[in-house]
Amino acid sequence: MNITKYVRYSAEDKVSYGILDGTTVRELRDDLFENPTPTGKTLPLSAVRLLAPCVPSKVLAVGLNYRSHLGNDPMPVYPGLFFKAPTTIIGPDDKIVYPEGATDVHYEAEMVVVIGKKAKNVSVAEASSHIFGITAGNDVSERYWQDHDLQWFRGKGCDTFGPIGPAIVRGLDYKNVQVQSRLNGQVKQSQRTSDQIFDADTIVSYISKFVTLVPGDIIFTGTPGETSPMKAGDVIEIEVEGVGTLRNTIA
Repeated sequence: MNITKYVRYSAEDKVSYGILDGTTVRELRDDLFENPTPTGKTLPLSAVRLLAPCVPSKVLAVGLNYRSHLGNDPMPVYPGLFFKAPTTIIGPDDKIVYPEGATDVHYEAEMVVVIGKKAKNVSVAEASSHIFGITAGNDVSERYWQDHDLQWFRGKGCDTFGPIGPAIVRGLDYKNVQVQSRLNGQVKQSQRTSDQIFDADTIVSYISKFVTLVPGDIIFTGTPGETSPMKAGDVIEIEVEGVGTLRNTIA
């Protein structure tokens, strides 16, 4: 499969999808997941504002999916899933906002799967045909709330706690890409998705047994290694090999 980068952007007072070709954006018409066709219009990348590359109806995430992130926790026997609110989603260069009372907000670098075709009770072998592509994501987490609340409603689900972008990329071998985080330019996490306990196809198949996935839904597939707090003014970058760098500032 050819590698194609899809972006969602604002320019000239409207929001559009497009194909990113180097530093040129080629505008698309119609739905990204149905029958996107070029309009013939192009814009320089410098003339557009990149947005979150899709608008998901559901945001799911997998915890403890790298041995390097397990700590003292036992090896999971199935993907440990949770929901993040759709209002967590922000795009490149948007600000991550500390909610009132938050004291320990961490980054989590992740590869994010974007669903392109309705998936219900699909097998692991069938799952790849339901994946549209991948993007980079930051599963922002307030650790104190995560550890002390009944559920991860606040710890994982606050507004702005789900940056994704800058593009959705099709054609990559998503089972073997590097995922990296950099806080103020310093590398904090770096590991390949080939080290995941549950790969993306297994995750999609498992979720589809319980929840119907529809085009545009996204799945954060887990973070490697250890994380640390972010503070106001920090710049956090998440890079997924072949996708690009997602950059956000802490407000």
